[in-house]
Amino acid sequence: FVSHQVEILDWETKKQLCFLDKVEPNATIREIRLMFHKLYPRWYPARQSIKLDPKGKSLRDEEILQHLPVGTTATLYFKDLGPQIGWTTVFLVEYTGPLFIYFLFYFRMTFVYGLDERFTSSPHPVVNLACICHSFHYIKRLIETVFVHRFSRGTMPLRKIVKNCLYYWGFAAWLAYYINHPLYTPPSYGKKQINFAVIMFLLCEAGNFSIHVALSDLRRNGSKTRKIPYPTKNPFTWLFFFVSCPNYTYEVGTWISFTIMTQCVPVGLFTLLCFIQMTIWAKDKHCTYLREFKDYPSHRMPIIPFLL
Repeated sequence: FVSHQVEILDWETKKQLCFLDKVEPNATIREIRLMFHKLYPRWYPARQSIKLDPKGKSLRDEEILQHLPVGTTATLYFKDLGPQIGWTTVFLVEYTGPLFIYFLFYFRMTFVYGLDERFTSSPHPVVNLACICHSFHYIKRLIETVFVHRFSRGTMPLRKIVKNCLYYWGFAAWLAYYINHPLYTPPSYGKKQINFAVIMFLLCEAGNFSIHVALSDLRRNGSKTRKIPYPTKNPFTWLFFFVSCPNYTYEVGTWISFTIMTQCVPVGLFTLLCFIQMTIWAKDKHCTYLREFKDYPSHRMPIIPFLL
């Protein structure tokens, strides 16, 4: 075989960082990252973004050198992504916070509301139910993080975890403060509204879990290659007939039902922000599917069937 030479430049200054000689043509980007790491130990593979073009997308670990649009002398560009943290750790930190923060308000700690012993519990059963549902949601997320999720990318920038935690932890405190407040009033339509919301909540949680399992099964053998997800025998996965990201559809449904259950304005605002953010993520994933798979089902929408 004809060996390749790989020149790696800094993506900003275009300064040569290293020159790898006699690289096998079937070498993967992951192997090139490891070679680069030996020369620059502080830039471990997860910190490296290796690109064909300085402003282009990062090459995936499994991409093979000889399959890239380069000659026997390849020029690649390196960008330092900064300190990284594993996605499993990220999710565990993000989701554990809301779980315990909510309890501070639910048990009405005196430093929160400044109340005496007469006001340590709520007279409204829906407050207890909301705590159960909120806790269930985040416990489910923690279980999925440990036992279900398989991540295509192993890490994320460490700096982002602060922003993510402020979002999840901050909103959990805001919601919990109002739902558990002594002046909180229950939903206008009483038990009918609450019962409807609980049923909707449980169905959406079951649907969300089912989609995560189905997506995990696509990578059961440890592969990080993206595949087209299709409905299975599980009825909750049939939403794949209509949307690319039904996990987001069910997630939004979960928070809509929680909004109906609590009839609380902060919960509604949080739900709206969730919907906006998940729509952005869903559109991005939908475009990636269309770009990577020529046979991708054309009738699917990103997040809402037939609409969006």
